[in-house]
Amino acid sequence: MSGTPRNIVVLAVTATVLVAATAAGLVLGASAVSLPELVAWAAGGEVADTARSILENVRVPRVLAALLAGAALATSGALIQASLDNPLASPNVIGVNSGAGLFVLLAASLAPGALWLTPLAAFAGALVTALIIFALSLGTGISRLTVVLAGIAITTVFGAGMNTILIADPDAYIGSSTFLVGGLSGVLMRDLDWPALYIAAGVLLALVAAPKLNILALGDEAAHSLGLNVRRTRLAVLAVAAVLAGAAVSFAGLLGFVGLVVPHLVRFFVGHDNRWVVPVAALAGAAFVVGCDLLARVLFAPYELPVGILMAFIGGPFFIYLILKNRGGGLD
Repeated sequence: MSGTPRNIVVLAVTATVLVAATAAGLVLGASAVSLPELVAWAAGGEVADTARSILENVRVPRVLAALLAGAALATSGALIQASLDNPLASPNVIGVNSGAGLFVLLAASLAPGALWLTPLAAFAGALVTALIIFALSLGTGISRLTVVLAGIAITTVFGAGMNTILIADPDAYIGSSTFLVGGLSGVLMRDLDWPALYIAAGVLLALVAAPKLNILALGDEAAHSLGLNVRRTRLAVLAVAAVLAGAAVSFAGLLGFVGLVVPHLVRFFVGHDNRWVVPVAALAGAAFVVGCDLLARVLFAPYELPVGILMAFIGGPFFIYLILKNRGGGLD
């Protein structure tokens, strides 16, 4: 592979940054844990009860959630952008966030107080949205724009549904506000069991699909001539992307822009070979969310800013930059 030595360096640096960000996320916060205490805890040694309680009950679940959400959303974004050949596409665009948000509000309205239902409702909403979009795509003929346009339509309809629920039942917003903004506070280890399994499987499938994404990048006709079923491959890749994003949304809420920002930054360093983009994006996305969550915790300590708000401040200007950069080219 051309550029392999450089890409290996990029992969190694990204992994190092990820380790450093993870360590910082575990030791820094309103109640600091020293690095020696972290090392002793990881090695199974003697640690003060306070430090052990902070690590096991707060920091480890939260950092692990950030790692999983970042890897899932960044990988999902890389898959969507590559399969649609659309630099502006991301998990938000295909309607996963709006579908998850609608189902969360429905659960909060129909079963108030059942907080355990939130991640299940989010995951169900993401999958239902994906099924609707795929059905529309199959009915109209898949193209690079079809899923994006379907996602915009679904987002509009589901957004109206969320507003209707909030007007009819304002109490549904209580307990759902952090989820709708996007945040990792209060995540427990039990919340991560099934999403972690889905994310691990999704990332593995993304790695397997990376060479086919390179063939798709040659164009539909060239891909057909090489024996690739373009429609089936594109739909399968989008299905994996939806599962990854839905799994992340189920415990992290409606985090935005990770799947947009990270793949673009990764391609700047490793190029457009998806065999490199996918693994580096997974690592970089994990590091990005851990770092953003750490900043959200410490910037205004002892007050905490939901990480989704911080990501909106970062991702919004980046999205405008991409629009301006691509204003001369169409989406076809």
